[in-house]
Amino acid sequence: MLNDILIEAKNKLLNNGFAIIDAIYSTNEINEIGTVISKLDTSNPIFRKSEHLFAIRQFIKEVPEIKNILFNSQFKEVINTIGGEDYFVVKSIYFDKPKKSNWFVSYHQDLTISVNEKKNLNDFINWTKKHNQYAVQPNKEILENIFTVRIHLDDTTAGNGALKVINKSHLKSINRIENTDFKLEEEVICEVNSGGIMIMKPLLFHASSKTTNNKNRRVIHIEFSNKKLSENIAWSEYSTVFN
Repeated sequence: MLNDILIEAKNKLLNNGFAIIDAIYSTNEINEIGTVISKLDTSNPIFRKSEHLFAIRQFIKEVPEIKNILFNSQFKEVINTIGGEDYFVVKSIYFDKPKKSNWFVSYHQDLTISVNEKKNLNDFINWTKKHNQYAVQPNKEILENIFTVRIHLDDTTAGNGALKVINKSHLKSINRIENTDFKLEEEVICEVNSGGIMIMKPLLFHASSKTTNNKNRRVIHIEFSNKKLSENIAWSEYSTVFN
């Protein structure tokens, strides 16, 4: 049954740029994930915590005990079907958009990857450094190879900032939102139940609105690839899925 769902999801990911799958995690697993996070020392400088946001960069690296919960048999089947057994984690972020959060994210593509150091390389541009982590825009082939899985710990609706996407926009390569005529495009609000996942391509235009229903939105964002970057730099975060 799950295999049929995953094959359909893979086709949607390729054609539309995103897919949603329910019930990858049980209520007990979601509660267990929440318990691990609630016990963390949030004074760690790599964590960001304020009234409007709680975020943990390099989540799996910083909280290695979470991996055994996240990589359950169903999640491994998702990664194997969508990518393959040679795919690995290249970025992970936990973030919580709290009940009183009033910020929004405008439409954008995810154009950067996290790497271990800065080097002058062809096809790697727009270098930045935040929280002691280098980010860079790689060539299109690397971006197109990546897929992102967003694990939802809470029911996520339009009222608490569910992602909005421009359907099929990943097929237009690297682009600017100013070049998009919204009258000709289909905007989709991606509502996901707790325990479900959303899979998306980085070049899909996506955005999120302000929270209006006084409910949290906790999401674990994990990016996967099977590409080696070059002889000179490496992904700053690497974790195997199948071992």
